[in-house]
Amino acid sequence: MTARRRAAPADRVGLVVAYSQRRPADLAGLADLLAGPVVPAARGLLGCRLTAGDVTVRITEVEAYAGTAGDPASHAHRGRTPRNAVMFGPAGHAYVYFTYGMHWCMNVVTGPDGEASAVLLRAGEVVDGVETARARRPAVRRDVDLARGPARLCAALGIDKSAYGRWLLGDGPVRLRPADVPVPGEAVAAGPRVGVTGAHDVPWRFWIAGDPTVSAYRRHVPRSR
Repeated sequence: MTARRRAAPADRVGLVVAYSQRRPADLAGLADLLAGPVVPAARGLLGCRLTAGDVTVRITEVEAYAGTAGDPASHAHRGRTPRNAVMFGPAGHAYVYFTYGMHWCMNVVTGPDGEASAVLLRAGEVVDGVETARARRPAVRRDVDLARGPARLCAALGIDKSAYGRWLLGDGPVRLRPADVPVPGEAVAAGPRVGVTGAHDVPWRFWIAGDPTVSAYRRHVPRSR
């Protein structure tokens, strides 16, 4: 399946109508959540399920990035580039990028079409396909560590650059589904984002409190010259 073509303004309304006619109510609700502001979308993604490569994870930790709207930690802060173009919408697509020359990380695009924002998927619990996830990460000793961190999550799911731009609410190879049981607000913790070089103290990292699959917090430390 090829990446979904970015909708032009003239045919965007037709796409929305078509999706609403064929999506179950729970997917329609998830689509509406993702089309809204990035912080509520990030909180709402906790507990959702992401499936790829015969593995499913329950999302337990995320980070929100507000694009060009005064968020210097965002990849889109300085505007559109070939790398970040998918962040500008429509919502519900995957923004996948390569980091440190060795790891893939995945975001879910959010917000109104044309306004860049996305939610980084930081950690999850493998709830299906655990043997496959173990085979992809043979050095891991504990199952709670299989998808504990954004690069580990992508490794467990087998996600790479081929997922860039994928529509996540359809029946493609990478699929996002609502939580079986929504995470109550009192179970959601918040704090600063991990390792960002700007906006260090913005509390846009959200996680399920007490969940053992949540990654450790590390503040960015500039390298000494």
